[in-house]
Amino acid sequence: MAAKIEGPEDKGVTAFFRGNVANVAAVRELAPLPETAAELCAVGHELGASDKAIYLGENATEAKVKALSDNGTLASARIVHFATHGLVSGELEHNAEPALVLTPPEEDTDKEDNTINGDNDGLLTASEVAELKLNADWVVLSACNTASAGKGNAEPLSGLARAFFYAGARALLVSHWPVNSQAAVELTTKSFNILKENPELGRAEALRQAMLNLIDHGTAQTANPAYWAPFVVIGEGGR
Repeated sequence: MAAKIEGPEDKGVTAFFRGNVANVAAVRELAPLPETAAELCAVGHELGASDKAIYLGENATEAKVKALSDNGTLASARIVHFATHGLVSGELEHNAEPALVLTPPEEDTDKEDNTINGDNDGLLTASEVAELKLNADWVVLSACNTASAGKGNAEPLSGLARAFFYAGARALLVSHWPVNSQAAVELTTKSFNILKENPELGRAEALRQAMLNLIDHGTAQTANPAYWAPFVVIGEGGR
């Protein structure tokens, strides 16, 4: 899924990273990530997925994810891929746990009591992820800090990563720190391309080869570990 964010066109260097925000009111003001749609479409093409299996913009909402879980669609998917902003706990004013940013609703509040609707507020939190019904060989979290701790001084992988394993994922692609958005696109699409050409390779090896491709055939920027090193594969489970 790739969220639709109506943010300013130019936020300086932060526009190139997924997950740099200050408060809950800034969800709609996050830097747009139009490249995430291209990323999901490219990966979907490699996997032979239909257009209906790719949720972009207005279709990439928290409510949609929960509906797909409830009707069994998520449980039938072998690969689940999110490309969006990732938040650590406390990064927004009201998010006490890690979350993925999805397309926020047009209105911030519940019309009846003027409170934020947590069921569809644009933040898919770790506790909400844990309630999803998955049966995926691989969940790709192409976003910032998705391997971060849940709260405070909690151990690494105790947030979104643990929640996705609890929900039924057998392997994850997660990040240890803020990621360059173009790097995320290049690494994920190249990893799937490598796996398509060499199905016998493991996911971790495909990611390693994608990283080496950036180092050996890219620029000085793409060869820098800060560009390619945030991502890691956890688990190699299959059916």
